[in-house]
Amino acid sequence: MARISFTKMQGCGNDYIYIDWNDRTKALPASPAYLAQKLSDRHRGVGSDGIVLILPSDEADAEMRIFNADGSEARMCGNGVRCAAEYLFRRKRVRGDTARICTKSGIKTVQRKAPGLLQVDMGPACFEPAAVPVSGFSVPVVDALAEINGGAVRLTCVSMGNPHCVLYVEDVKSANVAYQGYAIEHSQWFPEGTNVEFVQVLGPAQLKVRVWERGSGETQSCGTGACAAVAACVRSGRCRKDTDIQVMLSGGVLRVRDTGTTILLTGDAAEVFEGTMEI
Repeated sequence: MARISFTKMQGCGNDYIYIDWNDRTKALPASPAYLAQKLSDRHRGVGSDGIVLILPSDEADAEMRIFNADGSEARMCGNGVRCAAEYLFRRKRVRGDTARICTKSGIKTVQRKAPGLLQVDMGPACFEPAAVPVSGFSVPVVDALAEINGGAVRLTCVSMGNPHCVLYVEDVKSANVAYQGYAIEHSQWFPEGTNVEFVQVLGPAQLKVRVWERGSGETQSCGTGACAAVAACVRSGRCRKDTDIQVMLSGGVLRVRDTGTTILLTGDAAEVFEGTMEI
């Protein structure tokens, strides 16, 4: 058996188990997917939405690899990258108030506005079908009327370095997130699966959102999902461009600004506890 040291962290209720693999001489776990499934189990493990490996990088301050609770590897996580940066700041592994973290979706720059409050430049949203990817479309899917599980919904498909499908609902509280989220994630439209955002527009600068995350199910929040929701609303005219949009999720509130050239995500990042577990 092996003993794994970890740090549990959360950003807006999106919780991950961070494992520091900063030592280049130390071999990576043989199966990070298995490790994610084992540790993420909320009854027999630590409990989380997944694990994050913090690795050395020649291009940035660190590299992060994210594995969802089902063992699948994610390309990017907005809440996760803020927590990774806060982890580095707390341990004096970054000079100043700016951290650069390498992800599967490129290097992300994170600014520490205050201890536990960070802003990450997420890059621009992309609506091209091939970038999402979403099958069967040659033009961006924006406010398209589609039938899902016998009901008509308006949806927008967008990439934030990972795939998203944004649905507009009258009331997120009554939305059947588990049923529709699972069906859309595994739909033939999305060859790589997708995250699904259920969005209730409260006003031009305020949204309520529930998220079904690919590989994890419904989570307390999703940083890339909040960005996708705002990008979709700005594109359709429901929200204002270059304005801080308040995104209210089950786990708390994130601020998202779509400048037209990039998307800025601001929110909390906190350590919950440290521990060890035998695997």
